[in-house]
Amino acid sequence: MEERKQTFNFYDQTYFKTYNLDKAIQYQLNLLDSLDVFTREHSENVATITCNLCKKLHCNKGFTEYCTICAYMHDIGKLFIPAEILQKPSALTDEEYEIMKKHTELGYKLCIKDTKLRPYYAGPYYHHEALDGTGYPQGLVKKDIPFEAQIIRVADEYDALVHKRQYKTHVGISDALKIIIENTKPTPGAPEGTGFTKAGKNNKLIVKKLIKVVIDDIEYEIACTIDYVKLLSKELDRYKKIEHYINQRASATKEKDIIYYEQYINMLLKPDESIENFESLYQEFKDAYILRKNILQNLHKEIKIIKKLKV
Repeated sequence: MEERKQTFNFYDQTYFKTYNLDKAIQYQLNLLDSLDVFTREHSENVATITCNLCKKLHCNKGFTEYCTICAYMHDIGKLFIPAEILQKPSALTDEEYEIMKKHTELGYKLCIKDTKLRPYYAGPYYHHEALDGTGYPQGLVKKDIPFEAQIIRVADEYDALVHKRQYKTHVGISDALKIIIENTKPTPGAPEGTGFTKAGKNNKLIVKKLIKVVIDDIEYEIACTIDYVKLLSKELDRYKKIEHYINQRASATKEKDIIYYEQYINMLLKPDESIENFESLYQEFKDAYILRKNILQNLHKEIKIIKKLKV
């Protein structure tokens, strides 16, 4: 059944794929394949979100391309983090977390050593810095953090939250946005004397644009789900007709009538469908229709919540 193969991708890759990454750095980027599949997918997702954020921020094409590549490479320093730490399923110890944090500096050093990667060092180096000085590795404040890094930070945080909670759809994703919004508020214990103690970790303007990106994604998911519900509805109509003629055949007493109904049933059946597997297939379509209708209803509720969020 087609339903089983259909999954919704949060991140429309269209914008990202419009940029042809410099072939000279493809080898370095492909080093991410050495990492676990989740880190590679995360890097791609963060790049796509970053690209969409740049468009919402009305950045020019050159900066958008540059920022997208920086985002794609932001975790490249994890190449040098021990696998037992990088892929640890449980919470890291304090010592392990300190090792993990080194991926920013390691990524920076990798970029600086390679003239082709050097222009993009800001992604790996600064993406964990926070506007209020509570980030790492340098504890920089807003005025010292490159704008591209401020964008990537928000994209990174959003995708990490989404994958941590393993959302299969945008339903419930408002909770992730609320956490990111909370991080625009002043942080208790922010460094004194920086001039940014009233700032949060995240740039408010970028978070506002993130909400717009998510709303666009949800509206796209709603449109896709509506189309799929329509398809399922048509299929259910066909199955209802088949069910009707199967019942007619069962109650028929004349051979010619039985043959007639069987011929009509076979005309309605598609390849890989038969009278024998009809009931199970029919039930699968019914279940899929109910599921998608419920998802659609919840998506409408979710987008209303998100549109009311304030940064």
